Amino acid sequence: MIPNPARSARIVALLTVAMTLPSAFADATHPDHVVTVPVANMYSSSTEKSDVVSQAVLGSNVTTLKKKGKWLQVETSDQYKGWVRREVLHANKTHPYASNGSVAQVINLFANVYRDKDVTTRAPILTLPFEARLEVLEEGKDNNARWLEVRLPDGKEGWIQRGDITLDPKILTIPESIELAKRFLGIPYLWGGRSSFGYDCSGFTQMLERSRGIFMPRDADQQAAWDGVVQVDRKDLQAGDLLFFGESEKKITHTGMYIGNGEFIHDTTNTHPLVQISRLDDEPWTKLLVAARRVK
Repeated sequence: MIPNPARSARIVALLTVAMTLPSAFADATHPDHVVTVPVANMYSSSTEKSDVVSQAVLGSNVTTLKKKGKWLQVETSDQYKGWVRREVLHANKTHPYASNGSVAQVINLFANVYRDKDVTTRAPILTLPFEARLEVLEEGKDNNARWLEVRLPDGKEGWIQRGDITLDPKILTIPESIELAKRFLGIPYLWGGRSSFGYDCSGFTQMLERSRGIFMPRDADQQAAWDGVVQVDRKDLQAGDLLFFGESEKKITHTGMYIGNGEFIHDTTNTHPLVQISRLDDEPWTKLLVAARRVK
């Protein structure tokens, strides 16, 4: 994602590495609300006329910082701040949502939640993005073994198919994270995007690192400056290294992940606005590359 001065002023301190299970939902400091819609936009100010700075997907626990009419300023687990409408949140009354018991995490790019254990009788209640999480009430048995009954963040109940979720998310290796990245080829670019409905460049690389159990900052310039990475020379690039592009190391505007053989995968607006694989030696990338980093 391309940073701008006004936006950078809203960025909080950088994250440290957290080698835990790959999830976008490590709790914020004092999470008091949970996201109830598939993807909630986070705005720079309390109006939908302002720019979208990031997003939070269903099941994300957030911390309220300020209140203004129908809006709340919240902080997500990656210490990112933004304004969201109250209607897309639900208050956590006793404990953060999906913080105990059996939890289902979406592993497909999209997953439907149904009212009944049937895909034909009614339309889905919701279509969820990759990484959305749900509290599991009951696992189906015998003829219904493919289904799990879940409680949504707003308290409603539904059913999701076992093939769409995992109950035990695993930390991926670098080759596995690259294979994961390729599953998103063709997903559209979306400024501020942080879900399989649409990523921006840094949201995409942040997700790929998260799949390895690594939690790094939200924006490209912060990722390059993060103390969880080390500098790498272009001639020493290895698969899984992060690439940063721009006018200079102080003006980074884009990022992607090196996948070997002179290629990298990224979400870009160049030529076609979607996740794609490009060659590092091709224009404009070969001239725009200003930094490479490897996670420690």
